[in-house]
Amino acid sequence: MTTREKLLRAARDVFAEHGLAHTRISDIAARSGVNRERVYGYFGSKEGLFDAVINDALDELAEAVPLTPGEDLVGYVDRVHEFHRLHPQLLRLLLWEALHYRSEPLPGEEERKVRYREKVSALEQSLGAAEGRLQAAPTLFILIGLAAWPSVVPQLARLITGTDTSENPELMREHVLSFARAALQPEERAAQAKD
Repeated sequence: MTTREKLLRAARDVFAEHGLAHTRISDIAARSGVNRERVYGYFGSKEGLFDAVINDALDELAEAVPLTPGEDLVGYVDRVHEFHRLHPQLLRLLLWEALHYRSEPLPGEEERKVRYREKVSALEQSLGAAEGRLQAAPTLFILIGLAAWPSVVPQLARLITGTDTSENPELMREHVLSFARAALQPEERAAQAKD
């Protein structure tokens, strides 16, 4: 593992735990076993390292859960849900990013928009003519939210459902997928109701 990779891995853990404002470079250096001066050499600043960590985590998500044209969207929701359940750090990082930057433009925002435009384009193709009335960009946002929200606020899931979803993750997964099927495959749902 390279020095840069060690720093990114350690920084992901520390930033996910404490956020940008409450993380010290010395904590990341100690966890990575790398001299703190190397952080500045590679990333320029704590904010530069935080942005690199988020982009690295987003790359990992994109590789693990691609959205390709024509794919089964319920399956996509399932894969996104499972990725975030098993790897909640990205969601924590995104929440810390939202708290830190609020409504300010994000560093590298235009590059990140390109990533999502590609997903929106794939989603448009996956929705097809029958579902053309749906707008792909807001639909993608809602699908990601549906898939990720149980991992963002597991305590809320427990309070509302009365079940600790960490002990029975399949229960929440089935609810998420059932809702996705109803939203994305209404004709299939209607046909099943007639049978």
